[in-house]
Amino acid sequence: MSDQPEWGIKFSKFFIIPQRVILAIFGFLAIFNAYTMRVCLSQVITVLVVKKNYTKDEAAAVCPPDPNDKSPLSREGGSYKWSEELQGFILGSFYIGYIITHLPGGLLADKFGGKWTLGIGIFLTALFTLATPMAINFGGSTALIVLRILMGLGEGTTFPALSVLLSAWAPASERGKLGALVLGGGQVGSIAGNLISGLILDKYDWPLVFYFFASVAILWFILFSLLCYSYPDKHPFIKPSEREYLMNEIPHKPDKPPTPFKSILVSVPMYALISAQIGHDWGFYIMVTDLPKYMSDVMRFSIKANGLYSSLPYVTMWIVSVTSGFIADAMITHNCMNTTNTRKLMTAVAAFGPAIFMIAASYAGCNRLVVVILFTIAMGLMGTYYAGMKLTPLDLSPNYAGTLMAITNGIGAITGVLSPYLVGVMTPNANMMEWRMVFWVAFIILFVTAIVYVIWASGNVQAFDDGTNTFKKQPKPAEPAK
Repeated sequence: MSDQPEWGIKFSKFFIIPQRVILAIFGFLAIFNAYTMRVCLSQVITVLVVKKNYTKDEAAAVCPPDPNDKSPLSREGGSYKWSEELQGFILGSFYIGYIITHLPGGLLADKFGGKWTLGIGIFLTALFTLATPMAINFGGSTALIVLRILMGLGEGTTFPALSVLLSAWAPASERGKLGALVLGGGQVGSIAGNLISGLILDKYDWPLVFYFFASVAILWFILFSLLCYSYPDKHPFIKPSEREYLMNEIPHKPDKPPTPFKSILVSVPMYALISAQIGHDWGFYIMVTDLPKYMSDVMRFSIKANGLYSSLPYVTMWIVSVTSGFIADAMITHNCMNTTNTRKLMTAVAAFGPAIFMIAASYAGCNRLVVVILFTIAMGLMGTYYAGMKLTPLDLSPNYAGTLMAITNGIGAITGVLSPYLVGVMTPNANMMEWRMVFWVAFIILFVTAIVYVIWASGNVQAFDDGTNTFKKQPKPAEPAK
């Protein structure tokens, strides 16, 4: 007999959309809010710092302003004399906190479910975002760095908690679609963070950027707390038919053995996954954190144009990520390619393509149209990561997906600290030749890490998924029926 309350069954009739899709939509919005609050500083910092005055030689190393764009290149009156190196550290300081809470977040989500691990983390980040203007006004760069670290602590639980929620709600046959939908929130959040920040900065004072995105995140938290649950069998107003389907497809094991760290830490596919995560994060964080600075300092786009053109690559990336999720599911379901090779193909496209087009953009000079097109293609191809290595933690171990995501995403996030700081060190004059070297470094990292993944990665459930520290071989998963 079902233990679902009678009132819940009656209330479930008001929901047309399946609860697993509602959960996926709120997961998408969770990452959306996480990214808007994370990336908006990349736009705001261009109007906070003292406007750069170019010497004759320096002006020759960057592009002239677009004569057809009458919008201001930057706000006059930025009073903060922050060096390029300090700006890089400010932008990267978020990831110091982000790394710390990954593993605790994954362990908590694996043990207690993902709902509150995810919700409280986003809510705290929203509160810190609200406090950002006050921190900048009264404490300058030091207070901003501290607050960014605190924001990172709040957001560090996001991906581990969502991996646990997806492992509990997404059947294997829908994992690509639902996973790509959820993880696509990063691209749409980057779009909104850049585009809306640019529009606000063009008309209003910069504190409004932080107030706006924090308010949206708080509204999400309230709705998420009311409508979403960690497991289908705990959801009071899920339709009985969907509940039964999910319980059969994804049995909930509330009393899992302790996390088998020994087996995880000597797993070759796990290290291949970590390698791909490092490559993805290096390329992605350089684009998320520093593309607005490149567009402002080198390409000399106006504030409004910077917001628009910095967001265009993420529009393409989101479309590709969602589309590739459907394609990956179809390839596996119709036996065109097994899970392992599908993940490898998607990851290879997502690494080699962006590496090539990123370099091409750096050699396109001041042809603004070509530069925007090449960066857009580069980031668009990166979208196939979300049907590739981003789903590998769920493939390797549905029972410990949160912990695997925490380990890989946490290690990858170290690049979030290093890459913006390194960009600041490598671009003291913020000119085109210095930035070209930045993109060559990204090219090498993307290629090497993807090659490691393509050779040693796996899409099969690993022996440690049963909670043991043994290497008893698991039976090969049955191929889906045609």
